[in-house]
Amino acid sequence: MRISAKADYAVRAAAELAAAEDGGPVPAESLARAQGVPHRFLEAILSDLRREGIVASRRGAGGGYVLARPADRVTVADVVRAVDGPLVFVRDARPSDLEYTGAAASLLHVWVALRVNVRAVLEQVSLADLAAGNVPDAVRRLTDDESAWHSP
Repeated sequence: MRISAKADYAVRAAAELAAAEDGGPVPAESLARAQGVPHRFLEAILSDLRREGIVASRRGAGGGYVLARPADRVTVADVVRAVDGPLVFVRDARPSDLEYTGAAASLLHVWVALRVNVRAVLEQVSLADLAAGNVPDAVRRLTDDESAWHSP
């Protein structure tokens, strides 16, 4: 599974909004600078997030972006889905929409299990968790083994 740059930038910008101290609007330029994200690309991402109800925009002096709902009610999965669609796709299809035959028939179970596990992690972590620097224990435990940090 790959996390796109778009999804990575979206989650990082949303975490910045969650961490905004006063809860007031944050200009896109400030979000881009805080996370080292290209400003123009971030504007397009924020538009996707607005369309999906993750953020709201405020125009005018002192305008910018705010979360459209409380940070503890927005998960990383919500943000990723808003910009990239379903979390796990196989050849541009949902695993549950695929059919395999013969020796590959049980592969479908692998793809569905992958989706379940990705959801299990990304749906547990809220923007409030990220903003507070906390990751739920169940997610953090997955990173306790040194081998988690190194690819085979």
